[in-house]
Amino acid sequence: MIDLSWMAWTWPTAIFFVAIFGLIALMGVWEYVSPGGHPRVGVLRFETTRGDRLFVSLLGSAFICLGWLWATDLSLWYALVLCAVFFVLVFSLV
Repeated sequence: MIDLSWMAWTWPTAIFFVAIFGLIALMGVWEYVSPGGHPRVGVLRFETTRGDRLFVSLLGSAFICLGWLWATDLSLWYALVLCAVFFVLVFSLV
């Protein structure tokens, strides 16, 4: 057995990692069903694909959670809601 006692696993942390793995798996299925994803130019003014937007949203979500932990003592549930909003905005606008 692998000893994972060093990691402070909380429900928000577990949900965050499960969501990351689930999104990557979902993106793989989506790419298999509909290859290419029709790149588009958004607010960043350069061409992005679905995979690019997923990467930006995951990276941004990680920084949102780290910033949340640094800036406040409030529950991480609020940060996860903020990450979901960020995800929707990235896929809509970028």
